[in-house]
Amino acid sequence: MIEMQEVYKKYPNGVSAINGIDVRIEQGEFVYVVGPSGAGKSTFIKMMYREEVPTTGNILVNGVNLAKLKLKKVPIYRRNLGVVFQDFKLLPKLTVYENVAFALEVIEAQPKFIKKRVMEVLDLVGLKHKARMLPTELSGGEQQRVSIARSIVNSPKVVIADEPTGNLDPDTSWEIMNIFEEINNRGTTIVMATHNKEIVNTIQHRVIAIEGGKIVRDESKGEYGYEN
Repeated sequence: MIEMQEVYKKYPNGVSAINGIDVRIEQGEFVYVVGPSGAGKSTFIKMMYREEVPTTGNILVNGVNLAKLKLKKVPIYRRNLGVVFQDFKLLPKLTVYENVAFALEVIEAQPKFIKKRVMEVLDLVGLKHKARMLPTELSGGEQQRVSIARSIVNSPKVVIADEPTGNLDPDTSWEIMNIFEEINNRGTTIVMATHNKEIVNTIQHRVIAIEGGKIVRDESKGEYGYEN
């Protein structure tokens, strides 16, 4: 599903963010990516959705080698991938329904299918009743639910989540995690970068710890392992 082979990433300013990572994530896994600030987690995550490109090495996601993927083909690749950000990245002038539907409209799905599928995922995240509201009319937790709905509306095999609970209060964070659990239980692979020690230690999954751009720990049922 996801494989990194001898991956290095050095930025133009000389900073080496990733220093020889080899890792394989199987279909259906739920993986936390943890580590101290500046460890290379963000670069690790961004390379999976082709925001960053490795300096050397190969990254294969859904059979696509991102190290060799031409820029013009990146949007097509991302259609089969779900990405959830800390700051939601919703389109402010579109309703909840329109934000989620947009992901299907760009791939020219049939209107009848779009309506059915959008309402399905809004129901899954508990926001079917707020379909016609704007993002500014929602709480932070509700906006993140819309972001999750948008990320899964095209039924991706993989969802990449970069600090998805970072801007949320503890109660809302647990609600969001319950949604991710449900998505994972339906067979979707989830890779989540997080600083939330309590969540990692309570809802246990595989933990990949990165320090100095290297994987220093990879445990099937791991704990956070750092002081916040």
